[in-house]
Amino acid sequence: MTMPLTIEWKLVTEGTEKRVVDQDNHFYVKLEGYKLFPMHERIEIRRHQESDQIGFGEIVELTWKDNQTICTYQLLSLYSVN
Repeated sequence: MTMPLTIEWKLVTEGTEKRVVDQDNHFYVKLEGYKLFPMHERIEIRRHQESDQIGFGEIVELTWKDNQTICTYQLLSLYSVN
């Protein structure tokens, strides 16, 4: 059985990110489908596909399971909280 995979260069959270307990500035987000991100590189973080960038982050862990990607990232800079 084939596994569809997309390669992403920005992280779009759709506002569903959750804070990782006991780790400063670390968050995780569950995304539909299997997605591949550059690891340990600075990438854009956006709330929605067509919205402005809210900051930069670094992907520290990716987990693929049950047609979902769990992406853990460290927020490096934040432009706005809204």
